[in-house]
Amino acid sequence: MKGLVICLNILFATYGLSFAYGQNKTVPIKFEIYNDTFQTDVDTSVIAAFVTPVTPHAVKSFYNKLSTSSYESLITSLLAYKEKHQLNDWLYYQLIRRTAQQISAKSDNYARYTLYKWFLLSKSGYDARLAIANTKLIFYVYNNEDITDIPFFMIEGKKYMCLNYHDYPNADLHLEPPYPVKIEIPEASNSFSYEVTRMPDFKAESYFEKSLGFVYDHKTYNFNIKLNRQVDSIFTNYPGVDFKTYFNIPLTHQTYSSLIPLLRANTKGMNQKKGVDYLMRFTRYAFLYEDDAQNFGKEKRLSPEETLFNNYSDCDDRAGLFFYLVKELYNLPMIALLYPTHVTIAVQFDKPDKDAIMYNGKLYSVCEPTLQPEDLRIGQVSSKLKNTPYQVVYHYEPLQKGGAH
Repeated sequence: MKGLVICLNILFATYGLSFAYGQNKTVPIKFEIYNDTFQTDVDTSVIAAFVTPVTPHAVKSFYNKLSTSSYESLITSLLAYKEKHQLNDWLYYQLIRRTAQQISAKSDNYARYTLYKWFLLSKSGYDARLAIANTKLIFYVYNNEDITDIPFFMIEGKKYMCLNYHDYPNADLHLEPPYPVKIEIPEASNSFSYEVTRMPDFKAESYFEKSLGFVYDHKTYNFNIKLNRQVDSIFTNYPGVDFKTYFNIPLTHQTYSSLIPLLRANTKGMNQKKGVDYLMRFTRYAFLYEDDAQNFGKEKRLSPEETLFNNYSDCDDRAGLFFYLVKELYNLPMIALLYPTHVTIAVQFDKPDKDAIMYNGKLYSVCEPTLQPEDLRIGQVSSKLKNTPYQVVYHYEPLQKGGAH
């Protein structure tokens, strides 16, 4: 009897939802994501078996089953949700991940789950590819951005970034070079972008409040900021994007509404430089510092909302949050300075100070948003960095100088 139960469990895991729903023509899928419910009916022809080991023949056979199934309504539902909520590609991929999980749970059959992600992304128009490294199924997508910390491979001069490298944390793809599984999908031609220019809306009741405080000009300022735990999960496997992409990740609406108007009120009546100084010291002193290696075990850049969310953050995170705050309150030109072990921001003021640095014929004042041994004022650089060369890795020039302050 025990052996029979084991066999039934294996059969259920292999055939997934089709086994559970028998002769029904459709299988309902429903889950909460962002501030809405994604709900659709999946034709049972889409529920296909995949039995390991992973081989090119097995992958192609699985694709042939899905490509002749009635998958179109599922893709239509996914793209309609993407359009309705104006999802950037990275956020749309989170929707695809959740959908694939509903059809074929990752823990039951990882390869099958990955194949569904690849199929749904490809049929949504993205140029996604598969490769096999030993017995590992590697999932790539065409991307022409500057991504630093995940593997990629080149096909006919095009760069493909690995979307599931985090699932193989100890893998070395140099020692196990992946070979591509060639499957032609004519409609899969779009590049995938990691830019997140609009955060999704979340239900108001899903937020919690976090208290922050710091002292400025001998006065204590307290903040109760609304934050959402789902933001952390959105960026769990987000890669190391370029600084332009990183610095332009916004806050969610609820978090923005709980913080930005209060900062505006607190800096009302301050001149431009004093207001930026206030934001610099808020970013410097309202959070505890900890290096990413200690905090996360690896380099990880936090979005502005993640910096507000987490108890600890480092210089990259402070620079990103400070840049966002200055952009929202003053919309001033800024440059990001990258030292060998540090990142900071310099701001172009209407009246530059005597220590301003020259870039492209204009003067910028360093505004250090990360706690240093010295109490640095605007224009001052830490003594350990004064003679250290730096790179300007991002230059922000507002379309219209001067924000609505």
